[in-house]
Amino acid sequence: MDEMLDVARLRKEYTLHGLYRKDLLPHPIQQFKIWFEESVRTAGDREPNAMTLATADRQGRPAARIVLLKGFDERGFVFFTNYESRKGRDLAENPRAALNFHWPWLERQIQIEGNVARVAHAESQAYFDKRPLKSRLSAIISPQSSPVPSRAELERRFDEVSAQYADRNPPVPEFWGGFRLAPERIEFWQGRENRLHDRFLYTLTIDGTWHMERLGP
Repeated sequence: MDEMLDVARLRKEYTLHGLYRKDLLPHPIQQFKIWFEESVRTAGDREPNAMTLATADRQGRPAARIVLLKGFDERGFVFFTNYESRKGRDLAENPRAALNFHWPWLERQIQIEGNVARVAHAESQAYFDKRPLKSRLSAIISPQSSPVPSRAELERRFDEVSAQYADRNPPVPEFWGGFRLAPERIEFWQGRENRLHDRFLYTLTIDGTWHMERLGP
């Protein structure tokens, strides 16, 4: 029998960077932009806009999955999905969520929490129109998170819709669109040696300003 992998012994020391208060900008979206742009420059063939989205239904049952960030500004962080998917149903019942960006090539994480709301239909349409045609057709035919009889049935429906829109652009489905998470807490995490990581938390205050503090590792 093969020797069992000792998972507890898997370990990496983080030695690339430190993180200090003096180097952080007062607004977390500005700081996110700096880190995100550095991640894009250094990602290679990795996806720097991949993020874990954690949701919970009204009973508090959690779920997490990877989605792609498709826009951000001071209003929040935008992603797109099927509104009838599990995450869409969770957010309809409990419109709070958390995001986590993990960039191991920079030894960094960013955690974000806040309320989530749908973006305007026009914003969803504008992004939908930028997607590759076959991705748009997949969004139209996929009953995301629901049982399907077979792969063959999905491909049959894809071919059917491809023929339907062979000479015109498909409209964005009513059940598909964007969400925007408006942040209330944003934490920047930088790995350090001996697990003495650097962590800084920005918290949105009642007057709309951001309070920053260092957290224990």
